[in-house]
Amino acid sequence: MESFFVRYRNLLVLLSLLLVQIIGLAVQVRRIDAGRRSLDSADSSGVRLIRLWANAVVAPVERTVEHSKTGIGGFWKNYIDLRHVRQQNQDLEDTVDRLRLEQAALLEDARQGQRLQAILDFQQKYIYTTVPAQVIGSSGSDQSRVFYLDKGKGEGLAGDMAIITGDGIVGKIREVFPHSAQVLAINDQSSGAGVILETTRIRGILRGNAEGQPQIVGVLADQRIKPGENVLTAGGDRIFPRGLPVGVVEKVVNDPDRDGFINVVVKPAAHLDRLDEVLVITSTEPRFSPQQQKDIETSEELKSAEAAALAEQRKASAIMAERLPGLTDPNAPPKPADAKGANAAPPAPTAPVVPKIIPPQHPDRFTPGHAGQPEEQGPAAAPAPKTPASGASAAKPAQKPEKKEAAPGAATEPKPKSLPKPTPQPQRNE
Repeated sequence: MESFFVRYRNLLVLLSLLLVQIIGLAVQVRRIDAGRRSLDSADSSGVRLIRLWANAVVAPVERTVEHSKTGIGGFWKNYIDLRHVRQQNQDLEDTVDRLRLEQAALLEDARQGQRLQAILDFQQKYIYTTVPAQVIGSSGSDQSRVFYLDKGKGEGLAGDMAIITGDGIVGKIREVFPHSAQVLAINDQSSGAGVILETTRIRGILRGNAEGQPQIVGVLADQRIKPGENVLTAGGDRIFPRGLPVGVVEKVVNDPDRDGFINVVVKPAAHLDRLDEVLVITSTEPRFSPQQQKDIETSEELKSAEAAALAEQRKASAIMAERLPGLTDPNAPPKPADAKGANAAPPAPTAPVVPKIIPPQHPDRFTPGHAGQPEEQGPAAAPAPKTPASGASAAKPAQKPEKKEAAPGAATEPKPKSLPKPTPQPQRNE
């Protein structure tokens, strides 16, 4: 190393002097360049050469170091630091699936709660006693519309009990087990229910067809039956109470077996294909809520009060009638006295009341009761000759028959009509 400095001593000194001079010049000289003046806001008039040279020397190295740092950091974050990302991603996917299942369960619980609330409201308002039940299975056959309930004899169920929902009737119990029951739906071919059309009041029997649709069979053809008419239970089958909704008329088809008869296809009001909760009518005795029972008692009290007031009015009217004898009918038969003893004499019979006949103003021979009286004779009529009478009969004048006065109220019998006697003519002596 000493030989190098000794050997090139003059050259090194010269180069040092030149370097110092150049640095001095670079410190003193300013370069005005609009593109490079943005390096430092303080150099408003220009940038020194020493700074430009230093920037040109340091910038590539700094750029290389910065790019290396950025690349290394990205490689670390994107590869080395993400060695557990797959596991975290799997955990997140499992969490999302679990949350989806929980959301579906919550939605189903919410729907079930709404259905149960609707059934509870209907059960509270319904007049008959019902028992809620859950559908737990079906027959699994297209030809048989049968499903099963989770209630049986232990819960008070029996055969031929009606199954309904808040929308309409569903079916009837076919068989009962200790803790389950088999239900025959109304769209089964072997089912039957008495129904009536709401508007036309036509009655019929409801049963299912081969396609699983309920229809009213055995109905005479009637032009009044139109689609959209409501169908209700008639109550004659002693299973379904009267007035429950069955469905609406969907269409009318001709009976292929009998001429002049039709089959009325009914769209059921209850959703028979997606039943979950139903009600079983266990008693048809009317059941009233406490408020309704209170209203009935109040109505009975008002009726009894009105009846008592009416009885008091009748009693007062009877007392007033006894005190005012002028209000009684004088022609009415007397009332028999109350027999207080066993030997009381029976009331005497009274004669029937006969209305009084008003005499005519101008009687003639055709008037009843005046037929025997002779007609008035004129002045030209000749008097009848007198014949001598012998004996005591001639001495005594003819006595007029006494007229018997008729009893008051007795009917006057009409006298028989007598013809006038001919007048004898006097004989002439020739």
